[in-house]
Parts: sequence; structure tokens; C-alpha cells
Amino acid sequence: MKKLRYAVVIPAVAGTMLAGFTPAFAGPEAAGQQPLNSTNIPAKYADQKLDWHKCTASELPSAPPPGAENIECATYRAPRNWYKTNEAIDLTIAVSRLAATSGKATASVITNPGGPGAPGRNFPARLRNQTKLRANQEIIGLDPRGTGKSTNITCGNAIGTGSDLDPRDRSRANLNLILDATKYAADSCQVKSGELGPLINTAQTIRDIDLLRVLLGRDKINWVGYSAGTWMGAHYAQQFPTRTGRFLLDSSTEFTTTWQNSFDGQPLGFERRWRQDFLPWMGKYDKLYGFGKTGEAARQTYEKVRFALTQNPVEVDGVPVSANALDSTIASYLYSKRNFPALADYLVNLKTLTEGTSTQQQKSSAAQKVKAETVDGDGVIGPQPLFVPTDGDSYNASFWTIPCNEGPWYGNRNSVIRQSQKLIDRDLPLLGAGWLIQPCIFWKNKPVDLPKLDGRGVPPVLIVQSVNDPATPIEGATRAHRAFAGSRMITVTGEGDHGIYAGGNAGVDKVVEDFLVDGKVPNDQSLPGLPLPVPAGA
Repeated sequence: MKKLRYAVVIPAVAGTMLAGFTPAFAGPEAAGQQPLNSTNIPAKYADQKLDWHKCTASELPSAPPPGAENIECATYRAPRNWYKTNEAIDLTIAVSRLAATSGKATASVITNPGGPGAPGRNFPARLRNQTKLRANQEIIGLDPRGTGKSTNITCGNAIGTGSDLDPRDRSRANLNLILDATKYAADSCQVKSGELGPLINTAQTIRDIDLLRVLLGRDKINWVGYSAGTWMGAHYAQQFPTRTGRFLLDSSTEFTTTWQNSFDGQPLGFERRWRQDFLPWMGKYDKLYGFGKTGEAARQTYEKVRFALTQNPVEVDGVPVSANALDSTIASYLYSKRNFPALADYLVNLKTLTEGTSTQQQKSSAAQKVKAETVDGDGVIGPQPLFVPTDGDSYNASFWTIPCNEGPWYGNRNSVIRQSQKLIDRDLPLLGAGWLIQPCIFWKNKPVDLPKLDGRGVPPVLIVQSVNDPATPIEGATRAHRAFAGSRMITVTGEGDHGIYAGGNAGVDKVVEDFLVDGKVPNDQSLPGLPLPVPAGA
């Protein structure tokens, strides 16, 4: 789950289902004893054929990495509204697959990179090197309705309005400007996305996925969902328990509660990752970075740089770097330890740009380095998930629309100001200062009535969670585990990365693939994480 992006930063974080809808599986029958299409999908959709072909450059947001060059693409049609299929208004859903290396897949594992709403057509590439998983399973990706090469929604590029306003400026005039910008963007999302907007929600998307299951010819599907993909996977499993195979929920949301409650853990999660993992690491290498010999000393240097940006934002290639943009960039880097050296370099170069003692040559060099820095997003789900297109705003729009469509979301202008101030008072300013930026308090559409999840009747799902995950803190994942019957949880200690499976931890990967491939359901257990990196030149 990416962090709740600020309306003033960049991308930040409908009608009730028809009363006559009946859950697809009320009885205990095994999936193999039911017809493939047992969910009454109209024949015009269920009888489609997936036209698999090697993906062209225009079908993918970027070229796939080595090992995934032969990724295939297809599209299929789904009803715009699964509860009014007689309207005969269709959407396009874009999918992909990496074929099983044996040449004949006996199972399909559907992947989801999170978001919520992140496109995932290129995401099977994350699993390209998982030889045991790929031997007999095809890896399926999809762009959920609303994003990527599927039928899109838009906010008219309104998300990001007022992005240089600093939420630490607690003057009422400044806070009102921030809230006005948030409301403007929220209103724009609902106007620009039109009649499709309210139908971008989990209830509709899991029906798209069940149609995909039918088109793949599978009685059951397996699932590898990261971050907000745990929310989607858990909802599919609860809705379609006899179609649920082996489901991995990696870096878990608190899917047994509301989006609002789940997101509200993020200020603590990001501050903990920042202060307990990154800053002490940077202090350890003070001889290289010169930013402070301890975590607290490094934080104080950051505060000086941040304050300097509030007085005089620097420009890099004509684009201002504000204090607010600094905080958002820091949060983006915290998803993966692989980004720590890049984040440290970024901070050092910003320090150079804000110091009066720096020469013009030093500032010019630092500006070029700041411009060149990029987050290593190879499979790390966060503000910039793997292979997210840079053109258009469909992902940003979906990221706001999904949680706002799936309320309830409580609050008003005054309450969110009070909430953000309490977070500052708790010494959680990195995200807490901007926690007044909650577009869902301005949402006008009636929220979808999603079922409360308890896991009853669902095959065991496997949760993988690092103890210092910033975006989906372990407290929420633990509550979801306890509330979801039959679930198992691997706690990864000494670790703070968001997105663990297929990220290089062989011990975790073995337990996960024993589950995904061999069906071995593990007991709850703790496994060690990977060490923090040693920066070049240390």
C-alpha cells in the first residue's frame, strides 16, 4: 500500500450493491465439483478467448527486464457494472502472463502490486527468477479497472494542486489552503471520472478477477498480492472461498477493518522506519556522508535542511524542491533498504544546495546529482510501484477513488486538522503533519457496502510481514491475522522492507514457495530479515 499521498504533495490517499445480489458460494461444495462458470457470468463474457501474444512496446509501460522478455499480453471485456450486466456497457481489462517454464502450466498465480489501484501488467517480472514457482505455474498480471491499459479514470491531473504548501506551517490560513486544494482535487476526481468513477472499487474488481479465472480455465486461482493487493486478495478469498487456492498476502494492510483505519497506521510506520532504521544507518557511515554521527544528529541536520527549504526552496532543473517535497521523497525511499544509499546521497546534496558556504560549482554538481537520483523500485511497492506508467493520472485517480468509494471515512476539515496536530505532538511529523490531507472527507458518492472480513470458510492464507514496514505497519497486519480465521503469519525480524517475497530473502522464499507450490501450510513463525546495505566507498 503506498503511503497516503498528499493532495498538496503529489498523488496522496458508490452506490450500494444491489439488494438482490447473492454471494457466489453459499455451500461447502469443492470447486472441482462445480462447473467452471458457477457464478452466473453472462455467456458473452465467459465465452471469450484470451488472445495471448508477445507484448508489444506499446502494450507495456516499460521494457521488461532480462528473464521476462517473453511476457505475453491479452485483453478481455468485463461489464462496467457487475450488478447491472443488462446495461451492456463494457470495460477493457488488460492482462499479461509469464508462461510456466515446463511449457504446460497446471496452475495460475495472479499477482497484484498494491496501490490500491496500481497497474500490474508488467508486474509478473518481479517473479521471473522464482524457478520453483514458475516450473508449473503461469504468472498472471493485470491492470485493474481504471488504470494502465485497462479502461481508465482520471482526476483531470488535479492531484498535486498546491504541492509546495508546507503542512508544518500550522497557521489557519495555510491549513485552509491545503484543505481547499484537497477538496478541489477530490471534486475533480468525481467529476472527471464520471459514471465509471463509483464503479472503481474492490467489489467490482474481484468480479473481473473471477471472470479472468474462468477465461484461464482454472477451478481455483493462486494469488501473490503485495501491500494493497492483500486487501484485494482477502476480499476475493472471502467472496469466493471455493475458488481460492493458495493466497500469499505480502506486507499486509489491515484488511479486516476500513481503509481509514488501515491508513491511519502510516505516520507511525514511516516515522519508525525513518528513525530506527535509516537515520542510525546514515550516522554509522558519517565518515562518508558527514551528516551526523548518530541517528539523532543526522535527524537534526535534516531538520536544518528542511527549515532552509521553507525559507528558500531550491530549484533543480527549474523545478522547486520544497520542504514538503523533501518529506515526500524521503518516504518514497524508505520502502526498500536498497534505496538507503541513494536517499543518503540525496540528503547530502540537498544540504550542499541549502548551505551558504557551498561554492557555485559545488551547488551545480549537487543539483545534477539530485536530478539524477531515482528510487530503486524493482518490485518494491510504494509511491512509484514497479513499471507504473508516467503518462496520465489513472493510477493517482484510482488510488484516491478506491478507498473513498469504500468508506466509511469519517472526519471534516476541523477534525483532520486536530488529528494531524496530535500526530505532530506525538513526534510523528514526517507524515503526521500532512495527515489533514484526506480527500475522502470531501467525497460525495455513497460508499460501497463491503463485507467485513473474518476468514470463516476460507482456506488458510499466508501473511508475510516485516517488523518495521513503513506503509503497512505490523500492528495492523497482526490485527488482520488475528481476525482472519485460519491465516498464518511469517514475521520477518530485523527487517523494514515493504514487499518481502522474491526480494532476495531465501529463507522466506522457501516457506512461501513450499506453500504456493507444494501446499504446505506453515505455522506462525519468525524468520530473520536481510542486513542493511554497505554504501560504496564506506
